[in-house]
Amino acid sequence: MQGENFQKKLTDYCTEAFGAGGQLGQLRRLSGGASMESWGFSYGEEEFVLRRLPDGLSSDDDGLRGVPLATQADVIELACSAGVTAPQVRGRLRPEHGLGEGFIMTKAEGETLPHKILGNPDFAVAVKNLTEQCAGELAAIHQIPVEALPASLEYFSPAELIRLQKDKYDEIGGQIPIYEYAFHWLNQNAPDATAKYLVHGDFRMGNLMIDHNGLSAVLDWELVRLGDPVQDLAYLCTPSWRFGHYEKVAGGFDSAESLLQAYAEASGTEVDTSRFRFWLIYSTLWWGVACMVMGQIWRSHGDRSLERTVIGRRVSEVEIDLSLLLEEILPDQLCTPLDWTVPDAKTVTGESSYGELLTALEEWNSDHVQPGLQGHDKFQSRVAGNALGIARRQAEWGPGFHDAAEGRLAAIGYDHGQLCAGLSNGDIAITSPAVWNHLRLSALERLSIDQPKYAGLTVALNKWSPS
Repeated sequence: MQGENFQKKLTDYCTEAFGAGGQLGQLRRLSGGASMESWGFSYGEEEFVLRRLPDGLSSDDDGLRGVPLATQADVIELACSAGVTAPQVRGRLRPEHGLGEGFIMTKAEGETLPHKILGNPDFAVAVKNLTEQCAGELAAIHQIPVEALPASLEYFSPAELIRLQKDKYDEIGGQIPIYEYAFHWLNQNAPDATAKYLVHGDFRMGNLMIDHNGLSAVLDWELVRLGDPVQDLAYLCTPSWRFGHYEKVAGGFDSAESLLQAYAEASGTEVDTSRFRFWLIYSTLWWGVACMVMGQIWRSHGDRSLERTVIGRRVSEVEIDLSLLLEEILPDQLCTPLDWTVPDAKTVTGESSYGELLTALEEWNSDHVQPGLQGHDKFQSRVAGNALGIARRQAEWGPGFHDAAEGRLAAIGYDHGQLCAGLSNGDIAITSPAVWNHLRLSALERLSIDQPKYAGLTVALNKWSPS
């Protein structure tokens, strides 16, 4: 829903909620938001943010939708009253408003884009404060009394969460060897977690508003639920949420040890490192499955946005991340050098190659389309550029990588499906050097096509390359 009709209905709502005499202005779709729409606007002298379910999605769509928006608003209001730094809920949409499902919040001041914060001297003071502030906010969230929360919030044990993710993965038709082993490892190492606490569920850079003094608002409460507080801490440390600063495990701004120590001081509770490792591997795998769900939503015509298909290719990031995480607890002798580098560009002669056609499209998009766009349209053009790059690299390198993988599998003695099944049920040992090398090489090959600038690829190459 966009255009004049959307603006008129939003104006009518603001008149009802905030009084007549104001004027709607600065209406724009905010960047990102594959699972939920965010719109910024002003009315009168104030600035607001509208959170709403995207067009094309119903309230019961399977995916990353999380809890209903009304429940999110309830939890945000409760969190604010408990001292959590969250935006104030200012209004809730009803069916008669014709704007869909959603609510309106006061706009928090600051920046959310990690690449504009991490490593930026202008945010140096803020980044220095983030460890203590994030630990304090999480401690405050976890200490909200369960009896005060909406009764509709669900609780799942670690074992149930693993099963839910595996069922979703199987339903989509996933067959990724390192994912299969990660599910097996999680089932073997699931902690007992019967105590129930409020967890934010999506506490990470990108969902935190940061001003020049530090954290100014905790945003995006759509995955809120009851669970284990350590899950929130590990989720912040998920490799994909380090945004290029891979060595700084806690959100790209500090070490995990510093974060856990700050949380212990803020909450009065020490964090068990084995439990933290379990949730870190779980959260990493969860994001991989979530990427697959994004692609499945597009495939099933739930929401045909370009961003969903591109996120659907980020599964290979998680292959590298899981390999690096699991290698920390596998025998040292498995981490042997690999004779592999990113392929060089091939010289093409004769008729135009498919790779050249896709390169031409990339250049046209970046040189002629993007400069004339702003806001969400410019963001979408960048996503289109990423999609064209993936397709180009697949056209150029994919056949060779496929042949190399088939050769490795033949040497191991399993086809791809047999390897996945064996790793899933424990019949095939990941400690076999041939199996582990195949998993690492497959991750390198796939990620070099899907996301060659991902920081984990550089880390893996530096770790696994011959000295």
